[in-house]
Amino acid sequence: MEIGSTNSGGRAWRDNTWLVLVEFVVVVAIYVARQHHILKLSATPYLLLLAWISLRLRGVQWKEIGFTRYRTWATTLLLGVVCGVGLELFDLFGKQPLFTCLLGKPPDLSNFAAVKGNLRFALVIIALLWVLAAFGEELVYRGYLMNRVADLGRGTRTGWIVSLFLISALFGFAHYQQGLTGIIEEGSDGLILGLMYLASRRNLAIPIVAHGVCDTIDIALLFLGKYPGL
Repeated sequence: MEIGSTNSGGRAWRDNTWLVLVEFVVVVAIYVARQHHILKLSATPYLLLLAWISLRLRGVQWKEIGFTRYRTWATTLLLGVVCGVGLELFDLFGKQPLFTCLLGKPPDLSNFAAVKGNLRFALVIIALLWVLAAFGEELVYRGYLMNRVADLGRGTRTGWIVSLFLISALFGFAHYQQGLTGIIEEGSDGLILGLMYLASRRNLAIPIVAHGVCDTIDIALLFLGKYPGL
């Protein structure tokens, strides 16, 4: 009886629209607090904490939203690396030149200027990006937020489509430090990572690896002073 009661409670939380709305209010509050420098670092750790609380309340495990390997580890790593390299090439030689031409300026990467020629700093940044961006952002944006928006749409195809575009736009705006070009480029990256998530039957491992590989190549190019357009 106790186990059945717990599962029933989990389903009730999972289907509670008011809980989703409360969570979104907290998400907005986190972004506002971060914008006004009340919260330090990025919004990702705070959103990840909110995601963990939400999953605990609803009796949902991380693997239920895709935080597990895709078929085998070899397949996961291979697809993740291929998708990451492909995304990076598309960014550097497709989207970024186009957006820079249309908007008159490249993304603002001045926060990473100190990486050039500084191996120790570059390695620290790569490690942080794997933790905060690859794992953190994918768990938050693709794993948590996309699923919660889709929950409002009762998990329908329309709900997932709205979720994909809405969370991709939010992902872009979260990178406002990179200017308008960076916002649009990151938003389009979020759209592609979201499509990876959906195409792999909502598996997070592939976009996590792809995201990490993409960011690692960026830092490597910045370290070598070979980043196109800079």
